[in-house]
Amino acid sequence: MLSARSIFQEILDNDETFRLFCSVAASGEAQGGWENGRIAALVPDTMRDLAPKITRHGADEDKHGRLFRALLRKRDLTEVEVPLALDYTLLLERAGIGLAHSKLRADETLTEQDIVVYLAHSRVTEQRAAAQMDMLVTYFGDHPEAGRPIRMICHDEENHLAYCHEELLRLAALGHGRTIQRVLRECVRVEIGVYRDVSLAVMARMGTILGWPAYKSALLATGIRAMYLYERLGGWRKMVTLRMPQHRGALNGPAVEEMA
Repeated sequence: MLSARSIFQEILDNDETFRLFCSVAASGEAQGGWENGRIAALVPDTMRDLAPKITRHGADEDKHGRLFRALLRKRDLTEVEVPLALDYTLLLERAGIGLAHSKLRADETLTEQDIVVYLAHSRVTEQRAAAQMDMLVTYFGDHPEAGRPIRMICHDEENHLAYCHEELLRLAALGHGRTIQRVLRECVRVEIGVYRDVSLAVMARMGTILGWPAYKSALLATGIRAMYLYERLGGWRKMVTLRMPQHRGALNGPAVEEMA
């Protein structure tokens, strides 16, 4: 039977696929931590109130990377290099989603427009992250090995998404509404394509390691393409809609550290 639960169970049960899964996740979280750290350091004076929240966001991402690496250590596994085709965050950056790394490596203060773009892009990618982690919690929240880290990361991703909604709505009220909507729509069109391509590449690599028969790999690829078609035809709207979250100030205060 092909289901998300059965597929992820296979991935968790096999050391090599588990190693790849955690390496991909840890790499993406580390990049997100670095990006948010640099953005927090370069926030313009007119938006300095956002710096602690952006710093907190980056600290959460760094923590998630440590959690995935800790899962590897528990099995005496080491990280593997992530192939470009599997690197969601790097492919997004190369496609122009998020602030360019060349800009973040410079010591020049960002503009208000840069921060609006950063938050709009984050709103789209955090929707994806929150949905993925919610799915993993549904299937593996009680898993003896991965359950607790998954639940912790899911909680953080929900906070990140709430923060993006709240700050974008605040900035829209200050006159940035048209820019926010334009950037959200531009971003989601690129993101759904990158997510499809990375999903296909990840499943192909997992299938090779696990020795899946051709029909199984073909069915999974068809499902991924069907999801892309759904998002392309209208599902994307969920990723650009802004609603004031019930949990306000989700990133106020310091990050909650993982327990050893």
